[in-house]
Amino acid sequence: MRKCEVAVLGLGLMGGAALNALLDAGVDALGFDPVGPGSDRGSSHGSCRIFRRFNFENPNYTSLSDEAHAGWIRLQSESGQTVLTETPVLEAGRSGSAMVASSRAAAIAKGRADPMLTAAQANKEFPAFTLPDDWDVVVQDGGAILRTGVVMKLMRARAGNRVIAERASFTPHHNGVSIRTATQEFFAERAILALGPWLGRALPRLGALLNVTRQAVGWFDPARPDTVALGRFPIFILDRGPNDMVYGFPDFEQHGVKAAPHNHGRVVDPDDWGPNATDAELRPIGEALAALVPGAAGPIIDRDVCLYTNTAPADRLPDAGEEFIIDRWPDSRLIVCSACSGHGAKFAPAIGQRLARLATDPSYEAESFFQLSRYSQFA
Repeated sequence: MRKCEVAVLGLGLMGGAALNALLDAGVDALGFDPVGPGSDRGSSHGSCRIFRRFNFENPNYTSLSDEAHAGWIRLQSESGQTVLTETPVLEAGRSGSAMVASSRAAAIAKGRADPMLTAAQANKEFPAFTLPDDWDVVVQDGGAILRTGVVMKLMRARAGNRVIAERASFTPHHNGVSIRTATQEFFAERAILALGPWLGRALPRLGALLNVTRQAVGWFDPARPDTVALGRFPIFILDRGPNDMVYGFPDFEQHGVKAAPHNHGRVVDPDDWGPNATDAELRPIGEALAALVPGAAGPIIDRDVCLYTNTAPADRLPDAGEEFIIDRWPDSRLIVCSACSGHGAKFAPAIGQRLARLATDPSYEAESFFQLSRYSQFA
């Protein structure tokens, strides 16, 4: 039986970052994942995610973004590969949009000049857009395209032979965690569960707080390619009303404009996604582009599906839901990570550091808004 100090089960962005943080700290750690970094299943696949410094979801995220940004820059410098492509982020919504107001407040709180523009100013600066005159708009600096496809390969390469590329099961014990694959047995003093949409299946008590939703993604052949090219077109998030957000990217890969809804899709089993994104699922995105970003609108040229893992609202803190869970599991040597909810990818280096510290430093606690104790059943 092979022994180690810490095992990481699941090597998506969060698990991969945790394993890298452990190995960088000299910890005897192993990572387990049956699929390679090019997998098309889960929540970490695909070529890109949005990096935002100022986050409408939680004003406390700015410091988390700054910590993560430093980690991405280190990875970029060490590897010589592009991890972040700096790109402004345009956020717009109907008059009084809470999303726009929260992003604006987060930027101003950090001493930034007021990022507010009129819709007319935004349309002039970015001619692919035709935002209505009464919409609120902010354009924040500090944004970037996060090259997650590159990141996944770099993380896996850095871990080298510390990765066990097999499906693994685990059994908690009072003094550690036993792990079994089809060919080997292991024993870890502690284990980090970074299982993405499969976490609720591994821990049913936690699963009661998690919903896994199917999210459709499309690539659109732009009507005006010159207006959506990198350098002329921002990352964008459009708040069209309750549960109706659409986000997208510049055509930085010459593969069309990637766009998707940020509102929740239907709840699914993580092993039963159904077919690829359908025309019906992508139609609202195309309609939003045609109405608000006509330069990016056009025929669908590619499609995909990913999964969000969404946390329930908490009852012991002012938490409307979709916050992350980064904490020790009660009465065990397990550490749990549900850092998805559709807006976690950008924070992976910072979350990886927190997971590593939870596994190695008994005195360390993650931020209160990440702790399980915000739910009465774990208090």
